[in-house]
Amino acid sequence: MTLYHGSLEIVEKPQILQANRPLDFGTGFYTTTSRQQARRWVKLRMEQTGATVGYINTYEYTPIKGLLTRRFQSANEAWVDFVHANRTIQNFNHDFDIVTGPVANDNVYLSFNLYESGIISKRELIRRLKTYKLVDQLFFHTERSLDTLEYVGNKEVKK
Repeated sequence: MTLYHGSLEIVEKPQILQANRPLDFGTGFYTTTSRQQARRWVKLRMEQTGATVGYINTYEYTPIKGLLTRRFQSANEAWVDFVHANRTIQNFNHDFDIVTGPVANDNVYLSFNLYESGIISKRELIRRLKTYKLVDQLFFHTERSLDTLEYVGNKEVKK
């Protein structure tokens, strides 16, 4: 399976890096099967930092036995609880090597923030999420999980 990672850098050797903000699935290495999603992420990072170039890094993913994987098929109650815990519980950690599921894009974050602020219920959040076309993300949480990725190349993205 081909995966993409948008970055301001060429990432031949993925690493588990500490995030500077709470993320959907925690600290790790995020990828997607959507080249367009990776491109959107690069463009956003370029806009935020003033960078003039970024990269869509491409990997081939080959599953290996023995890794603990959590799959969320949709933005359901279990997904909401998991993302909410990762985003709001200080030092929250989980034991999964790999997590797959929808990415909480900008539209989703707005609804999620309403939920986290107590303005809408979990049921209403899930109802809203079903109206969005959500892109997938494959998240690698452990060093061992990174062994499933083989760097293929990159495509430069300019401002």
